[in-house]
Amino acid sequence: MKAIIVGGGIGGLTTALMLRARGIGCELFEQSDTIRELGVGINTLPHAIRELAGLGLLQQLDDIAIRTHELFYLNRHGQEVWREARGVDAGHDVPQFSIHRGRLQSVIHRAVEARLGSKAIHTGCRLGAFSQDEGGVTAYFFDRSGAHVKTVRGDILVGADGIHSRVRETLFPGEGPPCWNGLMLWRGARDWPAFLGGRSMIVAGGLHAKVVVYPIAEGSSPSSRLTNWAVLVKVGDNNALPPRREDWSRPGKREELMPHVARFSVPHVDVAGLITATPEFFEYPCCDRDPLPYWSSGRVTLLGDAAHPMYPVAPTVPRRPSSTRAASPTRWRAANIRARRWWPTRRSACR
Repeated sequence: MKAIIVGGGIGGLTTALMLRARGIGCELFEQSDTIRELGVGINTLPHAIRELAGLGLLQQLDDIAIRTHELFYLNRHGQEVWREARGVDAGHDVPQFSIHRGRLQSVIHRAVEARLGSKAIHTGCRLGAFSQDEGGVTAYFFDRSGAHVKTVRGDILVGADGIHSRVRETLFPGEGPPCWNGLMLWRGARDWPAFLGGRSMIVAGGLHAKVVVYPIAEGSSPSSRLTNWAVLVKVGDNNALPPRREDWSRPGKREELMPHVARFSVPHVDVAGLITATPEFFEYPCCDRDPLPYWSSGRVTLLGDAAHPMYPVAPTVPRRPSSTRAASPTRWRAANIRARRWWPTRRSACR
């Protein structure tokens, strides 16, 4: 059996390793010219790390990440609401890792190259169309100029091509663009003095504005950490169109961000100083899509953001495609509904 994987992000790369571990051959196709270390910090919960540990990647991740020890919830004035242990400190058999997203992707990418060979990964290949019949799936790939570069035949096709998935668009034509809930996310990372022992995470604020701070790697000295920060603020109506396309690589504007930061007083870490000292940071309109009735059609299926895009900061933190293989569409729809009870949403005007 041979699988065609569309998308070279964390989900697509992890799927390649999972298939290889089960004796299923695959080729992976990424539209970018190179697979680069993009993004900033993310938290990977034990249920996701358990899958990566099963692929033999635990030590590599441990070498570049921070084992999250404790999570603090504060109001915007800095008063503690709740705290809890995380990862192995909470009794799990594997850690919760705070890690740079690009470095996580790089670890998985290197493992794919080592186990499947570099020829299994094809960059500069944008999916244009696919067709399926009783014998398999045929996919047609093009470069950025629109020139045809490859026609590939396989037994199944996995669409791991993100929130703007071409595979999803083909299976569900007319769905339209992603929907914006009015929340804008700014995020960045900077070498900064360690706080609370160097392995703690702080979430301050409420549903309409919050600040998140946590270390994601060792710093330039024993007393510092590469510290990730995120500021999430409701700046638009639920039914408005996003001001800019969802894109992790879009630089943020300091003049738009800092007035919101001034509303917070967070103990243990100088959030305003951390953000001011960050030379470059990114912005991201928090968008998602409505749950689908199904993810698979014949020999074609969806995975990760192509199947169930969710906000990058949410109380349930379910957005880890490495663990979705054990979930069903019904369970994900229920999780999405539960998350929206906590999070400002958007409705009919986005459809």
